[in-house]
Amino acid sequence: MAKKHALALGIDVGGSGIKGAPVDLTTGEFAADRIRIPTPVPATPAAVGSVLGELTSSFTLPKDTPVGLTFPAIIKNGVAKSAANVDDAWIGTDVAEVARRATGLRAVVANDADAAGFGEVVYGAAREQKGLVLVITLGTGIGSAMIHDGVLIPNAELGHLEIDGFDAESRASSGVREREGWSFEEWAPRLQRYFAHVEFLFSPDLFVVGGGISKKHKEFLPLLDLRTPIVPAKLRNAAGIVGAASLAARQAS
Repeated sequence: MAKKHALALGIDVGGSGIKGAPVDLTTGEFAADRIRIPTPVPATPAAVGSVLGELTSSFTLPKDTPVGLTFPAIIKNGVAKSAANVDDAWIGTDVAEVARRATGLRAVVANDADAAGFGEVVYGAAREQKGLVLVITLGTGIGSAMIHDGVLIPNAELGHLEIDGFDAESRASSGVREREGWSFEEWAPRLQRYFAHVEFLFSPDLFVVGGGISKKHKEFLPLLDLRTPIVPAKLRNAAGIVGAASLAARQAS
């Protein structure tokens, strides 16, 4: 019978910082204080790999601890098919293999939005929710994660749906609201158009809304008229680390 792990290491690779912490897989909470190391410039595979090794060695972990990485790219079978805020040398690189070599641990890698969304399903706002959950992150763009009955369907990229002839995130993201100086009431029709379209296409059982703006969810979620329940994310900045750790542990078991 496969071993069930009590801990997994979650690492969030971002454009400005690489953050990590061991995660208690029973509670979804950090088992030690999170460590942050600035992302190297340029953020090449070799340079980032060095930081991954440094970060991992900062914790005392069993040798069989799985490690999960969030990475700002489209990921297929551990390989980056794009690169956002990291060096283009990552495109075509097996990110999971770079992590395995750097940390000495079994590694799993996921798109950053996918990892954060999975964290919300396992430990956060969508915990124990059956059926299809869509986690939509409203930030500079629109990120998304699709999870059906606890299984991640990767690389959904629902922020890039074409709606009314426009890339959805170019019309409805939190970043657009800030640039245009819209009030929440002025922004709400754009959000309504976006969420209603996604609802029609996928008929989800729950929407979870993340991103920094989700802290102000009382200002805009009540302005939306949807059939699907819509709730704010709970894990905040911990979601990526927690979700990546959980994905790694499940694949290692």
